Amino acid sequence: MTVPAGRVLDLADDLTLGRLGYGTMQLPGPGVWGPPRDHAAALAVLRRAVELGVTHIDTSDFYGPHVANDLIRQALHPYPDDLVIATKVGVVRDEWHGFEAAAEPKRLRDQVEENLVRLNRSRLDLVYLRVGGDGLLFPSDVPFAESLGALADLRRRGLIRHLGLSGVTVDQLAEARAIAPVVAVQNRLHLFDRSSADVLSVCEKAGIAFAAYFPLAAGMLRPGLDLSQAPPGMAPSPEQFAMLDEIAARYGATRTQVALAWLLGHSPVTLAIPGTSSLAHLEENIAAADLVLSGDDLATLDKLA
Repeated sequence: MTVPAGRVLDLADDLTLGRLGYGTMQLPGPGVWGPPRDHAAALAVLRRAVELGVTHIDTSDFYGPHVANDLIRQALHPYPDDLVIATKVGVVRDEWHGFEAAAEPKRLRDQVEENLVRLNRSRLDLVYLRVGGDGLLFPSDVPFAESLGALADLRRRGLIRHLGLSGVTVDQLAEARAIAPVVAVQNRLHLFDRSSADVLSVCEKAGIAFAAYFPLAAGMLRPGLDLSQAPPGMAPSPEQFAMLDEIAARYGATRTQVALAWLLGHSPVTLAIPGTSSLAHLEENIAAADLVLSGDDLATLDKLA
């Protein structure tokens, strides 16, 4: 299967992103730390993703750390000509396996160099600066303009092809665009979380890609999960699940496929980067590229949040 027409975004003469990509965060061990439980299976998932038509892989060298990028290189190098690998900088892992902001210019340059080496590339296709404006990361003490300016300098030097932002607010996006061209934003967005709706609106007007992370509600859509320990207000309600299941049944699809199809139908600039370490789940996710929801069903799903 290949991604059908209309399922790619042409963002520049030298950058086309598949709207249904693959995120590598689930490939390392538990807690996004250490080697995968099954090294051969992790390589197989990456190879199968490309076989299924994925041309957009999202990663970061802090996944593991280093594990996800090493697996990408081992599985896919030499890379297909149309494969875009997007990565994130601005974060490192601390001794407690936590995620720590690291946005000083020198540290950003070091992270870019590490990505280049691990991925065995002479230039990175797309680099997101992880900002922390979405509340999932403590922001760096370094002024935002100073951090982005360092990446803009690396872009001028030819080490980065295009720049993006992750976890960004509307104000941060405006500040960034005054410093350097921004082709993509990666913020949280899924059926039950529209907290980045204002950022998405700006992206639509400016023709900036919006890559949704946690597109499957961080795994909460899988049937049979115990959601009693989910943060208050984060877990979908039984009524929300019932509506989602009703729509899925009409299409002979799964919850996750409908959630992904909704993301792609929600806006012309949205991308989805679901991650998994399972071949079966990968194939289920990629099949959502062919699922086109009716206008009425999209409108119903729009109201679920």
